[in-house]
Amino acid sequence: MARLTQADLNELNQSFEQDSPADLLRWVKEMFGDRAAMLSAMQRAGCVVCHMIGRERLGMPILFVDTGVNFQETLDTRDRVAKEYGLNVITLSPLKTMEEQTKELGILYLTPEGQKQCCSLRKIEPLLQAKGRYDCLVGSLRRAEGGRRGTIPIVSIDVQMNCVRVNPLANFTDEDLDAYLAEHDVIVNPLHSQGYTTIGCNRCTTPVLPNEPKRAGRWRHLGMWSAYCEINPSDRAGGLVKSIDLSQDLVDRLLGRKTDYAI
Repeated sequence: MARLTQADLNELNQSFEQDSPADLLRWVKEMFGDRAAMLSAMQRAGCVVCHMIGRERLGMPILFVDTGVNFQETLDTRDRVAKEYGLNVITLSPLKTMEEQTKELGILYLTPEGQKQCCSLRKIEPLLQAKGRYDCLVGSLRRAEGGRRGTIPIVSIDVQMNCVRVNPLANFTDEDLDAYLAEHDVIVNPLHSQGYTTIGCNRCTTPVLPNEPKRAGRWRHLGMWSAYCEINPSDRAGGLVKSIDLSQDLVDRLLGRKTDYAI
């Protein structure tokens, strides 16, 4: 095994800045093969990447975390995307139902500390079930979202999953996103047209007023203390530090190195 840090990816990231999302997705398939998957919560940007994967016929599986308290509209969007785009959507679920969790631990999402624990139990831990199965997870984060995502690299490391993360839409502006959605008539969660600018669990997501920040509807009851579920490493404090361990061959190919194994 070989160690890979975020700093190791600087040159690769610079070389990708002018590439299209489709080019980046094809690179992911070529580099990682069957060891690549996409992670999507079936929001607007995620549905765009799903459409691109289907359009390019990449055969890349889509990971969807069903927290057990998703909106029905989100589940319906997942099913439509899978059927109409010909995608293999793999649903990951928590070990306990929300009813079982609440009976054991109480209503966690009513405090900032409890919210972090709830998101860990219902989002992060289900995703960790797939740890070791993939060397790369494709996401749909965009710098235009601002906040902690305002400077996301296209290629990053995920210490928790011990894999590479690739965000092919990192450079997509809001206008780019709207244009792609319209041009290709992309399947979209209907809640987006009902005031939900970002969509999570039904317990902790509300519509957003026109003059509010886009993420104001997430954990509104907790005020400024909660804005992210932290399933994405860029949303965690210090999430892009440290390193991951991948095969020597994969690290060499990622970094464009040729290693002489002759003794």
